[in-house]
Amino acid sequence: MLTDDHRVDESLTVADPTPDAPPAPATRVRAVLDVDLPGPRINRHLYGHFAEHLGRCIYGGFWVGEDSEIPNEGGLRLDVVEALRALDIPNLRWPGGCFADTYHWRDGVGPREDRPAMVNSHWGDVVEDNSFGTHEFMALCELLGADPYVSANVGSGTVREAAEWIEYLTRADDSPMARLRRSHGRDEPWTVPFWGLGNEPWGCGGGMSSGAYAELARQYGTYSLDHGDNRLYRIAAGAADADYRWTEVLLQNLGRYLGDGEVTGHGKNTYQAISFHHYTIVGPTWEEKGSATRFDDDEYYRTMVKATEIERIIAGHAHVMDAYDPDKRVGLVLDEWGTWFDVEPGTNPGFLFQQNTVRDALVASVHFDAFHRHADRLVMANIAQTVNVLQAMLLTDGDALVLTPSYHVFAMNKGHQDAASLPLTVRGETPVRDVDGTGLPTFSGSASTKDGSVLVSLSNLHATEALVVELDVRGSAVGAPVGRLLSAETVTAHNTATDTPVQVRDLDDLSVEGGVLRVTLPAHSFATVSFTVDA
Repeated sequence: MLTDDHRVDESLTVADPTPDAPPAPATRVRAVLDVDLPGPRINRHLYGHFAEHLGRCIYGGFWVGEDSEIPNEGGLRLDVVEALRALDIPNLRWPGGCFADTYHWRDGVGPREDRPAMVNSHWGDVVEDNSFGTHEFMALCELLGADPYVSANVGSGTVREAAEWIEYLTRADDSPMARLRRSHGRDEPWTVPFWGLGNEPWGCGGGMSSGAYAELARQYGTYSLDHGDNRLYRIAAGAADADYRWTEVLLQNLGRYLGDGEVTGHGKNTYQAISFHHYTIVGPTWEEKGSATRFDDDEYYRTMVKATEIERIIAGHAHVMDAYDPDKRVGLVLDEWGTWFDVEPGTNPGFLFQQNTVRDALVASVHFDAFHRHADRLVMANIAQTVNVLQAMLLTDGDALVLTPSYHVFAMNKGHQDAASLPLTVRGETPVRDVDGTGLPTFSGSASTKDGSVLVSLSNLHATEALVVELDVRGSAVGAPVGRLLSAETVTAHNTATDTPVQVRDLDDLSVEGGVLRVTLPAHSFATVSFTVDA
């Protein structure tokens, strides 16, 4: 158990609350950027993605079939692949989600015409024909250049089933599962670095207590074996939101050893990382989460407040982990995050299709800033989900492909992957807006350095007012800055197959004088600025 000295401080927040009358909106923020004080590496896997058998994420999103008129390679939609490759997508989580704990992998291998169907009871109660299975997913990862993150069925599966799936995927010799894989057309094994031990066991993954799942996680982890040169990074399914007790129980039941905290590493314990899930939900009830596109400024600001909660929640889980693992050998993984609103009118409620506005983009930018600040503990994150579901990167409409505002944040931020985080410290007053008694900082930012260059991310969360940001860059001279800006006329702006008002353009209103980088951000906008520094 945690001692009193190690109890989680529930008061951890990203800003002091301001319940009194709101201050006058600030138009300027001053901050210091120390480019000569590099911090923890921002793991590229913090920019991971998630693809579940849910709605049109797989079928119609990634998979169109080999007979489709939409350009494809082996049934995999090439415009989707090309768009995601442009993000330097580091990993892809599959097959779920809730679907993972109903999925039996043998149903998705072998000739497609021989694969049995199943009912996708979690998402739309539709019949799944299993035409997209293990070989199709691994081919997708190869096309994307992404590491596969496979979630095993712990809720309704067996230890043997999970162990044999690993053998099927990763073993090279003449073992039974390797022979089965070869009979299905794949001679060489794949490399599978990430292995999830179930999904949301407290809910759709089995309705378990933390103690019951911890015992199962140790059992499944024990039989999740490394074959040949493949080294699994086993991820125990963790808490919902701020359930720090779940994290504590998993740490108490980890095993004899603490694992190597590097995402590519391997330890002798039964799992090397612990996950948690957190969605930005603002509706008054689960059944009324609010529209993704029709909202006023008050609802916009409440969404931003919810988005900033991720800082406190990451810090809370990290605080628990520090008590048991002060050397940070066990990783923290946020393998589901993003906005969750009501489905678009006229669509299947079980398909979770929602549009994606400037508001979603700023939720993403705020999350990434928090991820960067906690790069010493947080090693991986997966947006939910990649195509046509929740806070998607891409929307498909027949043969049309739509890049969402969130996609552009990922693209603009990709230079942070595997860079060293840099301290960006606000000096003086931080612009804060009162939102129902909570102080919302309307400025968010983070920075990193890699290969002699600095990348700074800046967000103006104010719905109607521009913000001047003055960065005192210390530790090096500043090369000629290059800025990119994501903005639109309104916070509700979104892209469709026929209209794309949310675009990235050059950021012209920036200058450097006396080591101070000055940037003007329009209302509700996200920007990145890059510049070279002295070696």
